[in-house]
Parts: sequence; C-alpha cells; structure tokens
Amino acid sequence: MGIQNFILGQAMKWKMKDVPEAQREQIMTLVKKDPELFKKIGEEVDRRVKGGEPQMKATLEVMKKYRTELAGIMQQ
Repeated sequence: MGIQNFILGQAMKWKMKDVPEAQREQIMTLVKKDPELFKKIGEEVDRRVKGGEPQMKATLEVMKKYRTELAGIMQQ
C-alpha cells in the first residue's frame, strides 16, 4: 500500500500543480481516507467528459451526487 500511496501522491501533485500547497495537502488527506470513493468519482467524471460534458460541469455534478459520502469523510 505504501507504493500505491506514493504513486497517488505524485500523480496528485502533478495534476494539482497550480493548487496552493495547503489545499493540496488537505485534498490528499481526504483521498487517503477513502481512495476507492475518489477513484469512483474520477472514473465517473472521466466518462462524462468523454461523453462531451464540460470538465467543470461534470465534476460539480458528480461531487453533488457523492456529497453525503464526502461530508462523512470530512467529519472524520
């Protein structure tokens, strides 16, 4: 699991290179709490974008769908 976390961390840093360090760390902490949820969210966003939906709209809609689960992770 250590290698997987390292690779995930490096990929997240690359994808979020323009995000401030504090926010990046906060997001990484959430992803580490439930990586499967974030994998599912990412896959759904990708499917919507490939289907022609704008990235921002797809992300917002998927995040709304999973807001209960995300709120639960944030409370931990």
